[in-house]
Amino acid sequence: MTEQISPARAIHGVIRVPGDKSISHRYAMLAAIAQGESEIYNYSTGADCASTLSCLEALGARHGFSNLNGHSVLKMHGKGLAGLAAPHEVLDAGNSGSTIRMLSGILAAQPFTSEIGGDESLSKRPMGRIMSPLAEMGARIDASDRQCPPLRIHGSALHGIDYSLPIPSAQVKSCVLLAGLHANGETTVRERITTRDHTEIALRELGADITLEPRFARIRGGIQLSAKRLFVPGDISSAAFFIVAALVAREADLIVTSVGLNPTRTVILDVLRSMGAMIKLLHVEEANGELIGNLQIRTSRIRGGVIEGPTTAALIDEIPILSVLGALSEEGLIVRNAAELRVKETDRIDALARNFRAMGITAATTADGIEIPGKQKFRAATVQSYGDHRIAMAFSIAGLAADGPCFIEGAEAASISFPEFYATLQEIAIV
Repeated sequence: MTEQISPARAIHGVIRVPGDKSISHRYAMLAAIAQGESEIYNYSTGADCASTLSCLEALGARHGFSNLNGHSVLKMHGKGLAGLAAPHEVLDAGNSGSTIRMLSGILAAQPFTSEIGGDESLSKRPMGRIMSPLAEMGARIDASDRQCPPLRIHGSALHGIDYSLPIPSAQVKSCVLLAGLHANGETTVRERITTRDHTEIALRELGADITLEPRFARIRGGIQLSAKRLFVPGDISSAAFFIVAALVAREADLIVTSVGLNPTRTVILDVLRSMGAMIKLLHVEEANGELIGNLQIRTSRIRGGVIEGPTTAALIDEIPILSVLGALSEEGLIVRNAAELRVKETDRIDALARNFRAMGITAATTADGIEIPGKQKFRAATVQSYGDHRIAMAFSIAGLAADGPCFIEGAEAASISFPEFYATLQEIAIV
């Protein structure tokens, strides 16, 4: 699908973004192994989270959607820690790295053998980082020579370990904790750099015996989880595209409602404000241990800056849209320590560079980053999504600032996390 993006002179309106993708994955998995029926409000509409539901259904955890007072509600019938059933076919994680990495932690402890794979893109993504700690816990997993999917997981009795993450990754941390929930004894995960803590919060909410300290989590295995009513906040990573659209518009007044404000995810707001962004917090509340609030964004003069070290790890999903912002900023943007971008849905560093060139933007890439001078102007062009939702959406925002209509080829990739993206963009972009 090719989407045409016309330059916008203003951004105005009130929007609500889909439920947080990261939290949706976790709530669905935990509800599937809890006892009883959980209700999950505002579950993500993205294809990735649908892949998680499909896998759980194949494992015997039935689910269904209903509508309550205009709100979509996912009802998940939990099977308990030992209640999942052997699937009759290969589990299909689609394009979702979150699905395969986190669900593998649960599958490793089941009394059956399962196989999980995905699409062509996922089949190229390395899984050694989860295979190693799971093997330490007693699991046996077969994969290709390059440790890529599909994974054949021979479920077995696991034992707790004390594991230090070699590379910051909330998915790997979650995988180990989910395996630890089923394991004998205690499982400890330590991290040098803080990553998103949605799994830890959700485990605590559903009754797990988990101890949390900064960059430290310890879980005791064998404790049954209890079903609960859960609300998924709006995805701040999805909101980031519209935030940037408003910041760089000639005129803007945008409100994004019910956005997740977990401190491990709001680095994006801190960094934008440090660059000069006018972002106002209008309201804050808490639901299931997660902070939620409304944001108001207005046109701002953005200085630019440097993203590196722990900040890069915290912003890894937002780097594509921040790179677009960097080209329009006063001083430009330098991104370092982002080698993880090379093994996402596509090589995002390479995808950024290719599309920048197509739109007349100068950028220099390194092995683990990209440098983008400021005060540049986007030229009308046709760009590629490379099958990556964040690349498709980032360059759609770039198109709003171009000197003529732009075309996004493979625009359907946005549906991986945000099927309503283009409709929402049309609502707020005044051409």
